[in-house]
Amino acid sequence: MNPREKYQIPHDSIITIAGTVGVGKSTMTNALAKALNFKTSYEKVDTNPYLEKFYADFERWSFHLQIYFLAERFKEQKKIFEYGGGFIQDRSIYEDTGIFAKMHYDKGTMSKTDYETYTNLFEAMVMTPYFPHPDLLIYLEGSFDAIIARIHERGREMEKNTPISYWQELYKRYQNWINNFNACPILRINISDYDLMKEETSIEPILERIGHFIQQSRRWKSRDRV
Repeated sequence: MNPREKYQIPHDSIITIAGTVGVGKSTMTNALAKALNFKTSYEKVDTNPYLEKFYADFERWSFHLQIYFLAERFKEQKKIFEYGGGFIQDRSIYEDTGIFAKMHYDKGTMSKTDYETYTNLFEAMVMTPYFPHPDLLIYLEGSFDAIIARIHERGREMEKNTPISYWQELYKRYQNWINNFNACPILRINISDYDLMKEETSIEPILERIGHFIQQSRRWKSRDRV
């Protein structure tokens, strides 16, 4: 029996992986997609024309970066809709508006006009039929020190050279964001509880919890329709 059948995870499920920079979203996305034979939707980082400029000058490039991410994520949502689900998604569109854009507005590195333009565009996009909300959002969390260690281990120069205060701010905002998130069911997983790089079988208990959460979620949705 394959894992999808074993843990009763529907073939058309949409599972989104969320969490701060360096927490291991791409690793989890890849492991779940492999186990469930799902397609993947990855955040486009290496081809992003604004990312390096953004880390060098937040105020100059924050709006450009957020608009780029928003456009790319919307295209991914449309693709997921057209395929009919069966996707693991690396980072949610909700994080862009709820954390990154708001942080830059609050810190003064995005103007009020730019922030309002961005949020108006986001709201217009999520109201379209091409925007399937996830069946489950998996939130990866861990200690601040563990996450910083992962950022340095990954070795991206633009991240290693970013002030520690930025990562501290981001970490706090993620904690606040997830505690108030209600767009879809949440499964919180601590990164100290598994090691997908060294032990592939550590995905099994995660799959079991995913199946349980999605079955619960769909039962709730069915009751709401009655």
